[in-house]
Amino acid sequence: MKRTILTLSLLFLSLVHVLAQSSNQFPSQVWHKGNIYLNDGTTVSGLIKYDLDNNLVQLQNENVETFTASNVSNFEIYDEIFAGTRKFYSLPYAINGEYETPTFFEVLTQGDELALLCREYIATDTRGMNNSWGGMGMNPFWGPQNYSGYRLAFNYYFFKNGKMERYSLKRKDLFAMLPGYDEEIDLFMKKNRLEHDKRGDLLRITAYYNELQN
Repeated sequence: MKRTILTLSLLFLSLVHVLAQSSNQFPSQVWHKGNIYLNDGTTVSGLIKYDLDNNLVQLQNENVETFTASNVSNFEIYDEIFAGTRKFYSLPYAINGEYETPTFFEVLTQGDELALLCREYIATDTRGMNNSWGGMGMNPFWGPQNYSGYRLAFNYYFFKNGKMERYSLKRKDLFAMLPGYDEEIDLFMKKNRLEHDKRGDLLRITAYYNELQN
């Protein structure tokens, strides 16, 4: 009986250790089930890992294949950590202000005239917070989250009139990006306590703006 209890305890501790390790990884550091849609019309499926810094996406089946944003039209993953499907598209953009190259963007929401996109990156957390992901305190897709001194951060972009515009995260610029409905958007943000610089809030605001235009 004691041996059984000891064995179960060791199994439990091993499981906790595995969960702690996986929970301390960023979404770009783990494999996700998904599909990659290539420019030649081919679709490949399996476990997928993405690298936005280098605009690469990898597919793991029997072997690991690597595709660049130049080869890929779009890809989608099911993110088990955050229980949702995420979609990424390859679009021409001058990420360093030089010349345009195929670049991966995650599409958060889109309408007939306007889409909200983002690119995630891992940033050093200088806020003096010491909340580890092990605390399970906050989903980093809806608010800031610290991973042992690092955090998941996002750059946001609005795609409209065939042009990509980076959003500065300033409130006044949000209204400039979403023109024509200042009073309605302001009221919507106050009523729902939405911020102008948070991922989930920006998604809701942009979706609401697209509804206003219909």
